[in-house]
Amino acid sequence: MDKIVGPGNQYVTAAKRLVFGTVGIDMVAGPSEVLIVADEDANPEWVAWDLMAQAEHDVMAQSILVSSSAPLIHAVYQELLRQVPGQPRADIIQKSLTEHGALVQVRHREEAIECANRIASEHLELMVSDPESWLPAIRHAGSILLGSRAAVALGDYSLGSNHVLPTVGSARFSSPLGVDDFRKRSSVVKCSESGGRHCANIARTLAREESLEAHARAAECRLD
Repeated sequence: MDKIVGPGNQYVTAAKRLVFGTVGIDMVAGPSEVLIVADEDANPEWVAWDLMAQAEHDVMAQSILVSSSAPLIHAVYQELLRQVPGQPRADIIQKSLTEHGALVQVRHREEAIECANRIASEHLELMVSDPESWLPAIRHAGSILLGSRAAVALGDYSLGSNHVLPTVGSARFSSPLGVDDFRKRSSVVKCSESGGRHCANIARTLAREESLEAHARAAECRLD
Protein backbone atom coordinates (compact mmCIF):
# COMPACT_ATOMS: atom_id res chain seq x y z
CA MET A 1 0.00 0.00 0.00
CA ASP A 2 1.29 3.47 -0.91
CA LYS A 3 -1.37 5.81 0.47
CA ILE A 4 -4.31 5.67 2.88
CA VAL A 5 -7.23 8.06 2.41
CA GLY A 6 -10.75 8.33 3.72
CA PRO A 7 -12.87 9.33 6.71
CA GLY A 8 -12.70 7.90 10.20
CA ASN A 9 -12.85 8.55 13.91
CA GLN A 10 -10.06 9.36 16.37
CA TYR A 11 -8.76 5.78 16.19
CA VAL A 12 -8.44 5.93 12.41
CA THR A 13 -6.62 9.26 12.78
CA ALA A 14 -4.25 7.74 15.36
CA ALA A 15 -3.52 4.84 13.01
CA LYS A 16 -2.79 7.25 10.15
CA ARG A 17 -0.33 9.14 12.35
CA LEU A 18 1.51 5.90 13.12
CA VAL A 19 2.04 4.93 9.48
CA PHE A 20 2.60 8.42 8.00
CA GLY A 21 6.03 8.52 6.42
CA THR A 22 6.02 4.81 5.67
CA VAL A 23 2.99 5.42 3.48
CA GLY A 24 1.20 8.61 2.48
CA ILE A 25 -2.07 9.76 4.04
CA ASP A 26 -4.64 12.31 2.99
CA MET A 27 -4.59 14.35 6.22
CA VAL A 28 -4.75 14.17 10.00
CA ALA A 29 -8.34 15.25 10.63
CA GLY A 30 -10.62 15.84 13.59
CA PRO A 31 -12.33 16.68 15.81
CA SER A 32 -15.16 17.85 13.57
CA GLU A 33 -16.18 21.54 13.40
CA VAL A 34 -18.85 23.88 12.12
CA LEU A 35 -18.85 27.65 11.96
CA ILE A 36 -22.22 29.19 11.13
CA VAL A 37 -22.32 32.78 9.96
CA ALA A 38 -25.93 33.94 10.14
CA ASP A 39 -27.73 37.24 9.66
CA GLU A 40 -30.96 38.55 11.13
CA ASP A 41 -33.03 36.71 8.52
CA ALA A 42 -31.76 33.26 9.50
CA ASN A 43 -34.14 30.81 11.16
CA PRO A 44 -32.93 30.42 14.79
CA GLU A 45 -34.41 26.92 15.05
CA TRP A 46 -32.44 25.77 11.99
CA VAL A 47 -29.27 27.36 13.33
CA ALA A 48 -29.72 25.65 16.70
CA TRP A 49 -30.29 22.24 15.12
CA ASP A 50 -27.18 22.62 12.97
CA LEU A 51 -25.12 23.47 16.05
CA MET A 52 -26.55 20.46 17.90
CA ALA A 53 -26.01 18.18 14.90
CA GLN A 54 -22.34 19.04 14.94
CA ALA A 55 -22.06 18.77 18.72
CA GLU A 56 -23.52 15.29 18.88
CA HIS A 57 -20.56 13.88 16.91
CA ASP A 58 -18.19 14.02 19.85
CA VAL A 59 -17.53 15.87 23.10
CA MET A 60 -14.54 17.44 21.30
CA ALA A 61 -16.61 18.71 18.36
CA GLN A 62 -16.68 22.47 17.86
CA SER A 63 -19.90 24.38 17.08
CA ILE A 64 -19.70 28.17 16.69
CA LEU A 65 -22.26 30.76 15.65
CA VAL A 66 -21.11 34.18 14.43
CA SER A 67 -23.70 36.90 13.87
CA SER A 68 -24.14 40.64 14.04
CA SER A 69 -27.75 40.13 15.18
CA ALA A 70 -28.15 40.05 18.96
CA PRO A 71 -31.82 38.97 18.70
CA LEU A 72 -30.83 36.00 16.55
CA ILE A 73 -28.09 34.94 18.97
CA HIS A 74 -30.52 35.17 21.89
CA ALA A 75 -33.17 33.17 20.03
CA VAL A 76 -30.64 30.46 19.13
CA TYR A 77 -29.49 30.27 22.75
CA GLN A 78 -33.07 29.85 23.95
CA GLU A 79 -33.66 27.17 21.34
CA LEU A 80 -30.59 25.27 22.53
CA LEU A 81 -31.78 25.44 26.14
CA ARG A 82 -35.12 24.06 25.04
CA GLN A 83 -33.99 21.30 22.67
CA VAL A 84 -30.71 19.89 24.03
CA PRO A 85 -32.13 18.10 27.12
CA GLY A 86 -34.47 15.98 25.00
CA GLN A 87 -31.79 14.62 22.66
CA PRO A 88 -30.65 10.96 22.86
CA ARG A 89 -27.03 12.20 22.95
CA ALA A 90 -27.80 15.14 25.25
CA ASP A 91 -24.76 14.55 27.48
CA ILE A 92 -22.39 14.64 24.51
CA ILE A 93 -24.08 17.68 23.00
CA GLN A 94 -24.07 19.55 26.30
CA LYS A 95 -20.40 18.91 26.97
CA SER A 96 -19.40 19.75 23.40
CA LEU A 97 -21.32 23.03 23.39
CA THR A 98 -20.13 23.99 26.86
CA GLU A 99 -16.45 23.28 26.34
CA HIS A 100 -15.97 23.93 22.61
CA GLY A 101 -18.99 25.92 21.45
CA ALA A 102 -19.50 29.67 21.20
CA LEU A 103 -22.10 32.28 20.25
CA VAL A 104 -20.13 35.25 18.94
CA GLN A 105 -21.60 38.67 18.24
CA VAL A 106 -19.72 40.79 15.71
CA ARG A 107 -20.37 44.34 14.60
CA HIS A 108 -20.74 43.92 10.86
CA ARG A 109 -20.25 41.67 7.84
CA GLU A 110 -16.54 42.44 7.48
CA GLU A 111 -15.88 41.38 11.06
CA ALA A 112 -17.82 38.15 10.51
CA ILE A 113 -15.70 37.38 7.44
CA GLU A 114 -12.51 38.12 9.38
CA CYS A 115 -13.67 35.76 12.11
CA ALA A 116 -14.47 33.01 9.60
CA ASN A 117 -11.07 33.28 7.94
CA ARG A 118 -9.25 33.29 11.27
CA ILE A 119 -11.06 30.17 12.53
CA ALA A 120 -10.68 28.38 9.16
CA SER A 121 -13.35 25.86 10.07
CA GLU A 122 -13.88 22.42 8.60
CA HIS A 123 -17.48 23.35 7.70
CA LEU A 124 -18.64 26.91 7.10
CA GLU A 125 -22.37 27.57 6.76
CA LEU A 126 -23.26 30.96 5.30
CA MET A 127 -26.86 31.31 6.49
CA VAL A 128 -27.15 34.83 5.13
CA SER A 129 -29.00 36.68 2.43
CA ASP A 130 -27.12 36.44 -0.89
CA PRO A 131 -24.40 34.07 0.36
CA GLU A 132 -22.75 34.01 -3.06
CA SER A 133 -21.67 37.64 -2.53
CA TRP A 134 -19.75 36.56 0.58
CA LEU A 135 -17.88 33.78 -1.19
CA PRO A 136 -15.03 35.80 -2.78
CA ALA A 137 -13.96 37.07 0.67
CA ILE A 138 -13.82 33.60 2.25
CA ARG A 139 -10.21 32.43 2.02
CA HIS A 140 -10.07 29.62 4.57
CA ALA A 141 -12.68 26.88 5.00
CA GLY A 142 -12.91 23.20 4.23
CA SER A 143 -16.48 22.97 2.97
CA ILE A 144 -18.51 26.14 2.32
CA LEU A 145 -22.27 25.65 2.41
CA LEU A 146 -24.24 28.47 0.82
CA GLY A 147 -27.64 29.42 2.21
CA SER A 148 -29.89 28.03 4.90
CA ARG A 149 -30.90 24.96 2.88
CA ALA A 150 -27.35 23.61 2.62
CA ALA A 151 -26.88 22.23 6.13
CA VAL A 152 -23.81 20.29 7.27
CA ALA A 153 -26.06 17.30 8.03
CA LEU A 154 -26.94 17.15 4.33
CA GLY A 155 -23.26 17.43 3.48
CA ASP A 156 -22.61 14.47 5.76
CA TYR A 157 -24.97 12.24 3.84
CA SER A 158 -26.36 13.45 0.56
CA LEU A 159 -25.15 16.73 -0.94
CA GLY A 160 -22.35 15.04 -2.85
CA SER A 161 -19.29 17.07 -1.85
CA ASN A 162 -16.36 15.12 -0.43
CA HIS A 163 -16.50 14.91 3.34
CA VAL A 164 -12.84 14.31 4.16
CA LEU A 165 -12.00 17.88 5.18
CA PRO A 166 -9.21 19.83 6.90
CA THR A 167 -9.80 20.62 10.58
CA VAL A 168 -8.25 22.56 13.48
CA GLY A 169 -7.37 25.55 11.29
CA SER A 170 -5.55 23.49 8.67
CA ALA A 171 -7.94 24.82 6.02
CA ARG A 172 -5.52 27.76 5.92
CA PHE A 173 -3.09 25.58 3.98
CA SER A 174 -4.87 22.39 2.87
CA SER A 175 -7.91 21.34 0.87
CA PRO A 176 -10.66 18.73 1.00
CA LEU A 177 -9.85 15.26 -0.31
CA GLY A 178 -10.00 15.46 -4.09
CA VAL A 179 -8.71 14.12 -7.37
CA ASP A 180 -5.20 15.47 -6.73
CA ASP A 181 -4.86 13.18 -3.70
CA PHE A 182 -5.00 10.22 -6.10
CA ARG A 183 -2.38 11.65 -8.48
CA LYS A 184 1.41 11.75 -8.16
CA ARG A 185 3.83 13.84 -10.19
CA SER A 186 7.51 13.51 -11.10
CA SER A 187 9.78 16.35 -12.18
CA VAL A 188 11.39 15.72 -15.58
CA VAL A 189 14.43 17.80 -16.59
CA LYS A 190 16.58 17.82 -19.72
CA CYS A 191 19.43 20.22 -20.57
CA SER A 192 20.64 21.42 -23.93
CA GLU A 193 24.41 21.88 -24.27
CA SER A 194 24.24 25.65 -23.83
CA GLY A 195 21.66 25.43 -21.06
CA GLY A 196 23.65 22.76 -19.26
CA ARG A 197 26.85 24.84 -19.39
CA HIS A 198 25.01 27.92 -18.11
CA CYS A 199 23.49 26.00 -15.17
CA ALA A 200 26.77 24.19 -14.43
CA ASN A 201 28.59 27.50 -14.13
CA ILE A 202 26.04 28.73 -11.57
CA ALA A 203 26.07 25.43 -9.71
CA ARG A 204 29.87 25.27 -9.22
CA THR A 205 29.92 28.80 -7.80
CA LEU A 206 27.16 28.09 -5.31
CA ALA A 207 28.60 24.67 -4.40
CA ARG A 208 31.99 26.18 -3.50
CA GLU A 209 30.25 28.82 -1.37
CA GLU A 210 28.83 25.88 0.61
CA SER A 211 32.22 24.04 0.64
CA LEU A 212 30.80 21.14 -1.35
CA GLU A 213 33.74 20.51 -3.66
CA ALA A 214 32.45 17.29 -5.20
CA HIS A 215 29.27 19.12 -6.18
CA ALA A 216 31.38 21.87 -7.74
CA ARG A 217 33.55 19.39 -9.65
CA ALA A 218 30.50 17.43 -10.85
CA ALA A 219 29.24 20.68 -12.36
CA GLU A 220 32.67 21.89 -13.54
CA CYS A 221 33.51 18.75 -15.46
CA ARG A 222 30.55 19.50 -17.68
CA LEU A 223 32.17 22.80 -18.66
CA ASP A 224 35.32 21.15 -20.02
